[in-house]
Amino acid sequence: MKARITILTLAVNDLEKSVQFYQTGLGMKTRGIIGREFENGAVAFFDLENGLKLALWPKISLAVETAMLIGNPNSLEFTMGHNVSGKEEVHDVLDEVLRAGGTIVKPAADTFYGGYAGYFADPDGHLWEVAWNPNFDQINTMP
Repeated sequence: MKARITILTLAVNDLEKSVQFYQTGLGMKTRGIIGREFENGAVAFFDLENGLKLALWPKISLAVETAMLIGNPNSLEFTMGHNVSGKEEVHDVLDEVLRAGGTIVKPAADTFYGGYAGYFADPDGHLWEVAWNPNFDQINTMP
Protein backbone atom coordinates (compact mmCIF):
# COMPACT_ATOMS: atom_id res chain seq x y z
CA MET A 1 0.00 0.00 0.00
CA LYS A 2 1.35 3.41 -0.90
CA ALA A 3 1.45 5.92 1.96
CA ARG A 4 -1.23 8.32 0.80
CA ILE A 5 -4.65 9.48 1.86
CA THR A 6 -7.05 10.89 -0.72
CA ILE A 7 -10.25 11.41 1.29
CA LEU A 8 -10.88 12.02 4.98
CA THR A 9 -14.50 11.15 5.83
CA LEU A 10 -16.15 12.53 8.92
CA ALA A 11 -19.38 10.98 10.16
CA VAL A 12 -21.80 13.78 11.08
CA ASN A 13 -25.16 13.96 12.84
CA ASP A 14 -26.64 16.77 10.73
CA LEU A 15 -25.23 17.00 7.20
CA GLU A 16 -26.74 20.40 6.38
CA LYS A 17 -25.44 21.95 9.61
CA SER A 18 -21.96 20.51 9.06
CA VAL A 19 -21.84 21.70 5.44
CA GLN A 20 -22.83 25.17 6.66
CA PHE A 21 -20.02 25.13 9.25
CA TYR A 22 -17.28 24.13 6.80
CA GLN A 23 -18.53 25.97 3.71
CA THR A 24 -19.96 29.22 5.02
CA GLY A 25 -18.24 29.39 8.38
CA LEU A 26 -14.72 28.31 7.39
CA GLY A 27 -14.85 29.12 3.67
CA MET A 28 -14.00 25.65 2.38
CA LYS A 29 -14.94 24.96 -1.24
CA THR A 30 -17.66 22.43 -2.08
CA ARG A 31 -20.34 21.82 -4.70
CA GLY A 32 -22.70 21.11 -1.82
CA ILE A 33 -24.59 17.97 -0.95
CA ILE A 34 -24.75 15.35 -3.68
CA GLY A 35 -26.18 11.84 -3.86
CA ARG A 36 -29.54 12.58 -2.27
CA GLU A 37 -31.20 10.40 -4.91
CA PHE A 38 -29.62 7.30 -3.33
CA GLU A 39 -30.67 5.81 -0.02
CA ASN A 40 -27.90 6.69 2.46
CA GLY A 41 -26.03 8.40 -0.39
CA ALA A 42 -26.12 12.08 0.59
CA VAL A 43 -22.57 13.37 1.05
CA ALA A 44 -20.60 16.59 0.67
CA PHE A 45 -17.01 16.79 -0.57
CA PHE A 46 -14.69 19.70 0.16
CA ASP A 47 -11.53 20.43 -1.79
CA LEU A 48 -8.44 20.67 0.41
CA GLU A 49 -4.85 21.42 -0.56
CA ASN A 50 -2.73 18.96 -2.57
CA GLY A 51 -5.72 17.10 -4.00
CA LEU A 52 -6.99 15.88 -0.63
CA LYS A 53 -10.76 15.88 -0.07
CA LEU A 54 -12.81 16.12 3.09
CA ALA A 55 -16.09 14.19 2.96
CA LEU A 56 -19.01 14.72 5.32
CA TRP A 57 -21.37 11.77 5.47
CA PRO A 58 -24.29 11.25 7.85
CA LYS A 59 -23.33 8.91 10.67
CA ILE A 60 -26.30 6.61 10.01
CA SER A 61 -25.32 6.31 6.33
CA LEU A 62 -21.74 5.39 7.21
CA ALA A 63 -23.03 2.81 9.68
CA VAL A 64 -25.18 1.22 6.96
CA GLU A 65 -22.30 1.29 4.45
CA THR A 66 -19.81 -0.32 6.81
CA ALA A 67 -22.31 -2.66 8.53
CA MET A 68 -21.10 -1.35 11.89
CA LEU A 69 -23.13 -0.18 14.85
CA ILE A 70 -23.04 3.45 15.89
CA GLY A 71 -21.14 3.60 19.15
CA ASN A 72 -20.46 6.28 21.67
CA PRO A 73 -18.34 9.01 20.08
CA ASN A 74 -14.89 9.73 21.45
CA SER A 75 -13.24 12.85 20.10
CA LEU A 76 -9.78 11.71 21.20
CA GLU A 77 -9.65 8.88 18.69
CA PHE A 78 -8.71 11.13 15.77
CA THR A 79 -7.53 14.69 15.20
CA MET A 80 -6.76 16.72 12.11
CA GLY A 81 -3.97 19.26 11.98
CA HIS A 82 -4.10 22.60 10.21
CA ASN A 83 -0.65 24.19 10.14
CA VAL A 84 -0.33 27.94 9.65
CA SER A 85 2.53 30.35 9.10
CA GLY A 86 2.66 32.10 12.48
CA LYS A 87 1.26 32.57 15.98
CA GLU A 88 -1.10 35.37 14.93
CA GLU A 89 -2.61 33.14 12.23
CA VAL A 90 -3.42 30.52 14.89
CA HIS A 91 -5.55 33.14 16.63
CA ASP A 92 -7.10 34.27 13.33
CA VAL A 93 -8.24 30.74 12.49
CA LEU A 94 -9.58 30.08 15.99
CA ASP A 95 -11.51 33.37 15.85
CA GLU A 96 -12.97 32.28 12.49
CA VAL A 97 -13.98 28.95 14.04
CA LEU A 98 -15.81 30.71 16.88
CA ARG A 99 -17.71 32.93 14.42
CA ALA A 100 -18.65 29.80 12.45
CA GLY A 101 -20.10 28.11 15.53
CA GLY A 102 -17.22 25.82 16.46
CA THR A 103 -16.00 25.27 20.01
CA ILE A 104 -12.53 26.10 21.25
CA VAL A 105 -11.39 23.03 23.17
CA LYS A 106 -7.95 24.35 24.12
CA PRO A 107 -6.98 28.00 23.63
CA ALA A 108 -3.81 28.75 21.70
CA ALA A 109 -0.63 28.48 23.76
CA ASP A 110 3.06 27.74 23.43
CA THR A 111 3.81 24.05 22.87
CA PHE A 112 6.51 21.74 24.21
CA TYR A 113 8.12 21.56 20.74
CA GLY A 114 8.62 25.31 20.44
CA GLY A 115 5.51 26.01 18.43
CA TYR A 116 2.11 27.48 19.19
CA ALA A 117 -1.25 25.69 18.94
CA GLY A 118 -4.87 25.45 19.99
CA TYR A 119 -7.67 22.94 19.40
CA PHE A 120 -11.26 23.31 18.25
CA ALA A 121 -14.20 20.97 17.76
CA ASP A 122 -16.60 21.13 14.83
CA PRO A 123 -20.37 20.76 15.43
CA ASP A 124 -19.98 16.97 15.76
CA GLY A 125 -17.00 17.11 18.12
CA HIS A 126 -14.30 16.27 15.55
CA LEU A 127 -11.04 17.73 16.81
CA TRP A 128 -8.82 20.02 14.78
CA GLU A 129 -5.44 21.33 15.89
CA VAL A 130 -4.47 24.76 14.57
CA ALA A 131 -0.71 24.97 14.90
CA TRP A 132 2.35 26.96 14.02
CA ASN A 133 5.46 24.80 14.09
CA PRO A 134 8.65 26.68 13.24
CA ASN A 135 10.23 23.36 12.21
CA PHE A 136 7.33 21.90 10.21
CA ASP A 137 9.22 21.93 6.89
CA GLN A 138 12.03 19.94 8.51
CA ILE A 139 9.80 17.11 9.72
CA ASN A 140 10.63 14.04 7.67
CA THR A 141 9.68 10.54 8.65
CA MET A 142 11.19 8.92 5.57
CA PRO A 143 14.69 7.41 6.00
